[in-house]
Amino acid sequence: MKPERHEHPVLRVATYNIHKGVQGLGPARRLEIHNLGHAVEQLDADIVCLQEVRREHRREAAYFRHWPSQPQAEYLAPEGYESVYRSNAITRHGEHGNAMLSRWPVLSHQHRDISDHRFEQRGFLHTQVKVVDRVVHVLVVHLGLVPASRVRQVALLLTHIAQDIPPHEPVLVAGDFNDWGTGLGRRMAQAGFREWREQPTPTYPSRLPLNQLDHVYARGLTPVHAMAPSGRIWQRMSDHLPLVAEFAWND
Repeated sequence: MKPERHEHPVLRVATYNIHKGVQGLGPARRLEIHNLGHAVEQLDADIVCLQEVRREHRREAAYFRHWPSQPQAEYLAPEGYESVYRSNAITRHGEHGNAMLSRWPVLSHQHRDISDHRFEQRGFLHTQVKVVDRVVHVLVVHLGLVPASRVRQVALLLTHIAQDIPPHEPVLVAGDFNDWGTGLGRRMAQAGFREWREQPTPTYPSRLPLNQLDHVYARGLTPVHAMAPSGRIWQRMSDHLPLVAEFAWND
């Protein structure tokens, strides 16, 4: 029997910069990917958007005894979820990028390079997910560290949405915006995107969250709640906290 949309009235979406599954520097660094696997499952999100995800890293795989044999996106996907990964950056020992884990079927995916200068490799992942009887577009982003670069990257992102996504289809844009101000939020709002803003939801740095660098914006869906889990275990796993946002369907 085909499920009805009213049986799933809220779409739960998480975004999480996992810091490549490793915390710390040098000989003191520790592998957190196994804890992150449990954490992602506990989020119980329909869609999980991840940044700084390793596909492979030969040096770390040799250093850590229990480095997973699977790419991190596949390793982190809870049972029954589909995983999609696309690389943003090629490095000396491997590569990393954005990923999306979905409880619902993935119809398609593509990647767009939005690198703004030679010192940072950046991109976004665009997937189409079939949630019951609707196609939802999910874009996973990780913007640059330079303010002017972020402005140009958001402009490229919004141009892509305007050109490639029909205006009547729901869109989610989630990820690490690296924005300490409100300028990018205003640009997203001007393009018709909203997020839960009834109270601040700081996500960075995880040990003492001061600002919300991570966002889930939606068009064609209504924000109903957002939260960032707290506690020592969440502080250990990454320099960011995950952001979990819930959206209602616009009928």
